Amino acid sequence: MATATATSAAPAAGGATVPRRRRRMTPTARREARWALVFLAPWIIGFLIFYAGPMLASLWLSFTDYDVINAPRYTGLDNYRRLASDPAVLRSLTNTIYYTLLHVPLAMAISLGLALLLKRVGRLQGFFRTVFYLPVMTPAVAVGVLFLLLLNSQVGLVNRALGFIGVDGPNWTTDPHWVMPGIVLMSLWSLGSSVIIYLAALQNVPKDLYEAADLDGAGAWARFWHVTLPMISGALFFTLVVNTIAALQMFTEVYTMYFGNRQNADSFNSDAASFYVIRLFQEAFQFLHMGFASAMAWVLFVVIGIITLIQVRLSRRFVFYEGAE
Repeated sequence: MATATATSAAPAAGGATVPRRRRRMTPTARREARWALVFLAPWIIGFLIFYAGPMLASLWLSFTDYDVINAPRYTGLDNYRRLASDPAVLRSLTNTIYYTLLHVPLAMAISLGLALLLKRVGRLQGFFRTVFYLPVMTPAVAVGVLFLLLLNSQVGLVNRALGFIGVDGPNWTTDPHWVMPGIVLMSLWSLGSSVIIYLAALQNVPKDLYEAADLDGAGAWARFWHVTLPMISGALFFTLVVNTIAALQMFTEVYTMYFGNRQNADSFNSDAASFYVIRLFQEAFQFLHMGFASAMAWVLFVVIGIITLIQVRLSRRFVFYEGAE
């Protein structure tokens, strides 16, 4: 029996089998493995307690009617059926998708433009790199309050600036048609991370490729389209995935602007600024529909997973990795 557990059969000539011993870990390897587990233990325990555990709990709660006060009552797929027919949830999902479609392309295009400009400033590049990144460090709540003031239709700096050029600024925070453009404008405040990523990618483009393109008579646009974009496509793909996930989870800034102050929330139709995660938060902590909110969270998780998978599949056609076959 001991021999059977320590060996495995290997085919030999003539159909016979020759026992082959399994490789055993040396004492040094076992000691290193134990120490590796010791050092990894804090992360593993933290992951199980703060991530895996709550995720499994929310998955169970998504099939129940739970209001925090009373014990969960199993209801099957009722929460998911309600999700498909709840007009408030569908409206918040529509707003979130609309925002994502506006924000992600604009953020990527403006970030790339700023990175191209930074590449040309020379010695001042370090200074401007810091300036562009500073807004990223601003707390999200502070950003929401700041833009609530900047977009004020009466005394806001944005409308005052538009007034100097003869444009009558809209009611950014009260007109339902202008609420979403105002939120997108606010979201462009913190582009520093994407700018730094694109700048690093641009600096890694081999100069030999530009020289070869010049010899072939390629103009500025041709060099950008056929050299720059393919060589930084990996960075573009990364920011596309990250920005899409962040846009689908938009919460803090919008909640601060339109829902944090109850008086401001009641002054306009809040449906125009209702995002999916905001609706999830309200269902969980305002209406105490924890089971329904858990179902909303899992639907968002699945939607983000599907979108990311589609982006990864499409990236095989458009993303170029230097050295890859």
